[in-house]
Amino acid sequence: MILTIDIGNTNIVTGCFDQDQLLFLERFSTEQEATSLEYATIFKETLDLHEIPPSLIQGGIISSVVPSVTGTVKEAVEKYTGARILVVGPGIKTGLKLAVDDPAQQGSDLVVGAVAGVHLYPVPQILIDMGTATTVSVINREKAYIGKMILPGLAISLDALSSRTAQLPRISLDPPKKLIGSNTVDSMKSGILYGNAGALDGLIDRINEELGETCTVVATGGLAGVVAPLCRHKMFLEDDLLLKGLLIIYHKNIHR
Repeated sequence: MILTIDIGNTNIVTGCFDQDQLLFLERFSTEQEATSLEYATIFKETLDLHEIPPSLIQGGIISSVVPSVTGTVKEAVEKYTGARILVVGPGIKTGLKLAVDDPAQQGSDLVVGAVAGVHLYPVPQILIDMGTATTVSVINREKAYIGKMILPGLAISLDALSSRTAQLPRISLDPPKKLIGSNTVDSMKSGILYGNAGALDGLIDRINEELGETCTVVATGGLAGVVAPLCRHKMFLEDDLLLKGLLIIYHKNIHR
């Protein structure tokens, strides 16, 4: 069994694969001050919950956009399972061509998502990852990653709206009953959700126009399931896209 771990700014997403079958997907908060022992306890509880003894973990791989947490989590998982844990970064083979100004600046999460996207869906392709930030990545028909757009994530937008206005409350992000809100809460939900959906639709149109062809659109991330159904473009929802990408990269490197 292989552990795959995606460390984001807000959440850590982890899964365990038996061959190509994902046995579970769990999320917990990214805590920059947590020790390796505290993270080891979280992973122990997660594996215990799914009745997987640590002796069955053959290896693992981490993608991280929080460098201060990466080493702590790696140490924690290796301490608990005794398995070798890889980290996506310099020296790791991905098989993805990066046709951008500075390949070293590309976030490992975007690279991992693109590896999975190319493996699972036709190109050219647009990959939308809706996390703390929303990233819109583009892969051309030669399967090269050619660039991206970065937008404020839904939670960031909502926090800014609530914290910087005196009379707007904090709200949940379940879909409103209709587009035109008849009360403050529904008006905020509609603005945030349909506003983001409209922004994504507009970006997809402009990307297709710039490339001169229609792209396959794949959406992932914690909030993708809320926004994607509100978009007018067809999107393939992949909750575990990054975990699948991590597994692919693991197998490209483990026998080197």
